[in-house]
Amino acid sequence: MIAGNIVDRSGTPVFGADVTLTSNAPSAPIKSQTDQNGHFSFANVSPGVFKLSITAMDFAPQTVSATLAPGEYHTMPQIKLTLVPVVTQIVVKPQAVIAQEQLHVEEKQRVLAVFPNFYVTYLPNPAPLDARQKFQLAWKSTFDPVTFFVVAAGAGLQQVDGQYSGFGYGFEGYAKRYGATYADIGIGTFLGDAVFPSVFKQDPRFFYKSGGSVRSRIWYALAMAVISKGDNGRWQPDYSNLLGDGVSGALSNLYYPPADRTGVALTFENVGISIGARAADNLVQEFLIPKLTFKSPFSHRHQHQPNHP
Repeated sequence: MIAGNIVDRSGTPVFGADVTLTSNAPSAPIKSQTDQNGHFSFANVSPGVFKLSITAMDFAPQTVSATLAPGEYHTMPQIKLTLVPVVTQIVVKPQAVIAQEQLHVEEKQRVLAVFPNFYVTYLPNPAPLDARQKFQLAWKSTFDPVTFFVVAAGAGLQQVDGQYSGFGYGFEGYAKRYGATYADIGIGTFLGDAVFPSVFKQDPRFFYKSGGSVRSRIWYALAMAVISKGDNGRWQPDYSNLLGDGVSGALSNLYYPPADRTGVALTFENVGISIGARAADNLVQEFLIPKLTFKSPFSHRHQHQPNHP
């Protein structure tokens, strides 16, 4: 017979270790398993040189050899197993690379899987965007196919309603309304979400809060209409959107009919309207849109997908 005990380095018995005995005899290897005391044994073993191979979860494999004499009850010296070294790998990525990976996720966010919802981040502490990434997001939003569709619908409603009559009617009038509406969106997006955010080092995105009381989330959403998070992580007045609204409104005087051009007073009035519109949009973003946004961690569709690293 052959018997022995298997323990770890602290002397604690190893339960459930697999022990395989092989010898010079033509017989097949014999297997055993340690009990709760770390004990194992083999009976009716042919005499001669033998080898024990021990494997156990979380321990490094070990092999020991000895010789069994005829009629001997061979007790092995205590076998101590060593834990498998735990290797921790830390991957350090530049902040711009992390921001780009997060941006790729945001560029897939769509309300009802159709309408772009790129300017919202659901991460608690997202990496700040650099200037190139801010322009990338503005480009993606302005030239998204759905944007062209929305502009087309808006221009059609303007023509039916008789707005901006100086553009005329028919196909030419529609084309002018389309061009003006698209220019409003494009100029406003690039100025308010790319150019000025790059100059003032501000983040153009809405940062979803989710936690806290309903009242605190309402105040947060309203406040984000006039404040912005800087690239340094600190909150500050939203110079980017305020200037973007004002400058884009002033530039619209270059392509709208003379009768429909806005003066200085009306430009400031439009800035106020834009602030109110952002506040309303923020409320919708905070309480409703997350559940309707494809690729959002709060959407029902996303929750049923498998997790990916």
